[in-house]
Amino acid sequence: MKLLITGSPGTGKTTIAKRLGRMLKCRVVNEKDFALEKGIGKWNHKWNELEIPISRISKELNKQISKEKCVIIEGHTLCEAKLKVDAVIVLRVHPEILETRLESRGYNAEKIQDNVFCEGIDYCKKKAIKSYGKRKIVEVSNEKGIKETLNIIILELKNREILK
Repeated sequence: MKLLITGSPGTGKTTIAKRLGRMLKCRVVNEKDFALEKGIGKWNHKWNELEIPISRISKELNKQISKEKCVIIEGHTLCEAKLKVDAVIVLRVHPEILETRLESRGYNAEKIQDNVFCEGIDYCKKKAIKSYGKRKIVEVSNEKGIKETLNIIILELKNREILK
Protein backbone atom coordinates (compact mmCIF):
# COMPACT_ATOMS: atom_id res chain seq x y z
CA MET A 1 0.00 0.00 0.00
CA LYS A 2 1.30 3.40 -1.01
CA LEU A 3 -0.32 6.49 0.48
CA LEU A 4 0.18 10.22 0.27
CA ILE A 5 -0.95 12.49 3.11
CA THR A 6 -1.14 16.15 2.16
CA GLY A 7 -2.82 19.34 3.33
CA SER A 8 -1.99 22.85 4.46
CA PRO A 9 0.73 23.31 7.09
CA GLY A 10 -0.84 22.76 10.52
CA THR A 11 -3.47 20.21 9.46
CA GLY A 12 -1.66 17.34 11.20
CA LYS A 13 0.06 15.55 8.32
CA THR A 14 3.21 14.54 10.16
CA THR A 15 1.42 13.39 13.32
CA ILE A 16 -1.20 11.40 11.40
CA ALA A 17 1.42 9.88 9.04
CA LYS A 18 3.62 8.71 11.94
CA ARG A 19 0.70 7.18 13.84
CA LEU A 20 -0.77 5.57 10.72
CA GLY A 21 2.67 4.25 9.78
CA ARG A 22 3.01 2.55 13.18
CA MET A 23 -0.51 1.10 12.96
CA LEU A 24 -0.02 -0.29 9.45
CA LYS A 25 3.69 -1.10 9.82
CA CYS A 26 4.54 1.19 6.89
CA ARG A 27 7.61 3.29 6.33
CA VAL A 28 6.86 7.01 6.64
CA VAL A 29 8.68 9.52 4.43
CA ASN A 30 8.52 13.24 5.21
CA GLU A 31 8.76 15.49 2.15
CA LYS A 32 11.16 18.00 3.71
CA ASP A 33 13.44 15.39 5.29
CA PHE A 34 13.58 13.48 2.00
CA ALA A 35 14.38 16.65 0.03
CA LEU A 36 17.17 17.59 2.46
CA GLU A 37 18.60 14.06 2.35
CA LYS A 38 18.63 14.12 -1.48
CA GLY A 39 19.85 17.72 -1.77
CA ILE A 40 16.64 18.88 -3.46
CA GLY A 41 15.54 22.50 -3.09
CA LYS A 42 16.90 25.72 -1.68
CA TRP A 43 16.26 27.60 1.53
CA ASN A 44 14.03 30.71 1.39
CA HIS A 45 15.23 32.90 4.25
CA LYS A 46 12.28 35.31 4.07
CA TRP A 47 9.75 32.52 4.68
CA ASN A 48 12.17 30.36 6.67
CA GLU A 49 11.31 27.30 4.58
CA LEU A 50 12.74 24.92 2.03
CA GLU A 51 11.50 25.58 -1.51
CA ILE A 52 11.22 22.22 -3.24
CA PRO A 53 10.92 21.85 -7.04
CA ILE A 54 7.86 19.62 -7.57
CA SER A 55 9.09 17.83 -10.69
CA ARG A 56 12.42 16.86 -9.12
CA ILE A 57 10.99 15.62 -5.83
CA SER A 58 8.27 13.73 -7.73
CA LYS A 59 10.91 11.90 -9.75
CA GLU A 60 13.01 11.01 -6.69
CA LEU A 61 10.02 10.02 -4.55
CA ASN A 62 8.65 7.79 -7.31
CA LYS A 63 12.01 5.97 -7.40
CA GLN A 64 11.73 5.47 -3.62
CA ILE A 65 8.05 4.45 -3.75
CA SER A 66 8.79 1.77 -6.36
CA LYS A 67 11.13 0.06 -3.85
CA GLU A 68 8.57 0.05 -1.02
CA LYS A 69 5.81 -2.42 -0.25
CA CYS A 70 4.08 -0.22 2.32
CA VAL A 71 4.92 3.47 2.47
CA ILE A 72 3.25 6.69 3.57
CA ILE A 73 4.61 9.88 2.03
CA GLU A 74 3.62 13.16 3.69
CA GLY A 75 4.05 16.79 2.77
CA HIS A 76 2.08 19.88 1.94
CA THR A 77 3.47 20.59 -1.54
CA LEU A 78 2.94 17.00 -2.70
CA CYS A 79 -0.67 17.77 -3.61
CA GLU A 80 0.92 19.20 -6.77
CA ALA A 81 3.21 16.22 -7.41
CA LYS A 82 2.54 13.14 -9.52
CA LEU A 83 3.34 10.23 -7.24
CA LYS A 84 2.48 6.61 -7.91
CA VAL A 85 0.25 6.08 -4.87
CA ASP A 86 -2.94 4.13 -4.19
CA ALA A 87 -4.70 6.97 -2.35
CA VAL A 88 -4.22 10.61 -1.40
CA ILE A 89 -5.43 11.67 2.03
CA VAL A 90 -6.11 15.41 2.14
CA LEU A 91 -6.25 16.57 5.75
CA ARG A 92 -8.43 19.59 6.45
CA VAL A 93 -9.17 21.91 9.37
CA HIS A 94 -11.35 24.97 9.67
CA PRO A 95 -9.32 28.10 8.78
CA GLU A 96 -9.78 29.58 12.29
CA ILE A 97 -8.39 26.42 13.89
CA LEU A 98 -5.52 26.45 11.40
CA GLU A 99 -4.74 30.07 12.26
CA THR A 100 -4.51 29.21 15.96
CA ARG A 101 -2.26 26.21 15.27
CA LEU A 102 0.11 28.24 13.09
CA GLU A 103 0.25 31.10 15.61
CA SER A 104 1.23 28.59 18.31
CA ARG A 105 4.07 27.41 16.04
CA GLY A 106 5.39 30.95 15.75
CA TYR A 107 4.62 31.48 12.05
CA ASN A 108 4.79 35.11 10.96
CA ALA A 109 1.50 36.91 10.19
CA GLU A 110 2.00 36.90 6.41
CA LYS A 111 2.70 33.16 6.30
CA ILE A 112 -0.30 32.46 8.55
CA GLN A 113 -2.61 34.47 6.29
CA ASP A 114 -1.24 32.73 3.18
CA ASN A 115 -1.87 29.27 4.64
CA VAL A 116 -5.28 30.17 6.09
CA PHE A 117 -6.31 31.57 2.69
CA CYS A 118 -5.15 28.39 0.92
CA GLU A 119 -7.13 26.26 3.37
CA GLY A 120 -10.19 28.46 2.86
CA ILE A 121 -10.15 28.03 -0.92
CA ASP A 122 -9.45 24.25 -0.81
CA TYR A 123 -6.06 24.72 -2.50
CA CYS A 124 -4.59 21.31 -1.58
CA LYS A 125 -7.78 19.45 -2.39
CA LYS A 126 -8.13 21.13 -5.80
CA LYS A 127 -4.46 20.53 -6.66
CA ALA A 128 -4.67 16.90 -5.48
CA ILE A 129 -7.75 16.25 -7.64
CA LYS A 130 -5.96 17.77 -10.63
CA SER A 131 -2.77 15.74 -9.99
CA TYR A 132 -4.24 12.40 -8.89
CA GLY A 133 -7.89 12.31 -10.03
CA LYS A 134 -10.98 12.47 -7.84
CA ARG A 135 -11.14 8.68 -7.30
CA LYS A 136 -7.89 8.62 -5.31
CA ILE A 137 -8.78 11.50 -2.97
CA VAL A 138 -9.82 10.86 0.64
CA GLU A 139 -10.72 14.18 2.30
CA VAL A 140 -10.64 14.01 6.10
CA SER A 141 -11.29 16.68 8.72
CA ASN A 142 -8.68 16.62 11.51
CA GLU A 143 -10.36 18.81 14.11
CA LYS A 144 -11.65 16.48 16.82
CA GLY A 145 -8.70 14.25 17.62
CA ILE A 146 -5.98 12.05 16.22
CA LYS A 147 -7.65 8.77 17.16
CA GLU A 148 -10.92 9.74 15.45
CA THR A 149 -9.07 10.97 12.35
CA LEU A 150 -7.09 7.72 12.15
CA ASN A 151 -10.28 5.66 12.47
CA ILE A 152 -11.89 7.61 9.62
CA ILE A 153 -8.84 7.08 7.40
CA ILE A 154 -8.67 3.33 8.15
CA LEU A 155 -12.38 2.90 7.47
CA GLU A 156 -12.16 4.82 4.20
CA LEU A 157 -9.13 2.80 3.04
CA LYS A 158 -10.99 -0.43 3.85
CA ASN A 159 -14.13 0.79 2.03
CA ARG A 160 -12.01 1.50 -1.04
CA GLU A 161 -10.31 -1.89 -0.69
CA ILE A 162 -6.89 -0.26 -0.46
CA LEU A 163 -6.46 -1.69 3.02
CA LYS A 164 -7.59 -5.26 3.47
